[in-house]
Amino acid sequence: MNPGAAGGTADLPTRQARAGARSSWAGWVGTALVFAAVAWAWQGTGFDLARLADSPPRIAAFLRRMVPPDLSVAGTVVQATIETLQIALLGTVLSAVASLGLGLLAAATLTPRWVHEPVKWLLGAIRGVPLILLAMLMVGAVGLGPFPGVLTIALHSTGMLGKFYAEAFESVRRQPLEALDSTGATWAQKLRFAALPQITPDLVRDTLFRFELNLRDSLVLGLVGAGGIGFYIQTYVRTFQYPKVATLTLVVLVLVILIEQVSVVLRRRLR
Repeated sequence: MNPGAAGGTADLPTRQARAGARSSWAGWVGTALVFAAVAWAWQGTGFDLARLADSPPRIAAFLRRMVPPDLSVAGTVVQATIETLQIALLGTVLSAVASLGLGLLAAATLTPRWVHEPVKWLLGAIRGVPLILLAMLMVGAVGLGPFPGVLTIALHSTGMLGKFYAEAFESVRRQPLEALDSTGATWAQKLRFAALPQITPDLVRDTLFRFELNLRDSLVLGLVGAGGIGFYIQTYVRTFQYPKVATLTLVVLVLVILIEQVSVVLRRRLR
């Protein structure tokens, strides 16, 4: 028998105990850091349970101003809803087209490091720009209306969709690519017949999810005059026409729920 092997076997419980102790200490330290971070955020934001407990009467008073909803704005609601859907839909489609190309370039398994690293930095920079700032920039560039809203949604979505598409391309199994490579297939053929069939459900799922987010984001664009329901909501709020705000808010809730349910059904069919 090898004495070293015997000694190593005898020391195994000791090493396991030490590893367990280190893991336990790491867990306690991690938990303490989380609690410290929460306490820091609590103190820094002035979070006050007493003030929160006193808020229901003020919330109720605000909601009473919105009852009953004013249905006289039905025509405006229809127009604004259509405009919001158009902004979200066109912005998402333009973003998906741009993200497909950028996602290919950002995939570490498909491009050299000097290509995918800068593209990933670019996508990260796009994600880091606040939506409202992009909207203000586009409104200043092309004027008021839904057009700057579409541009804002398309650009802001590309940062996120490009990242998701790149991760999908990086998850492609290598065997089909290698099989086509052995037959002399071109890069485009390998992409078309080996990569895309594997990840198309993921791409569609991510695009539908982004469309849901874009529908919600398009409501914010109205704050800076970029069209959609949000524009009318902020207009009525500024003029204290709360019953009209209630009508638009109810439409938004119904619209978001319907889009989400349709998206859920489509994602299930893709699995």
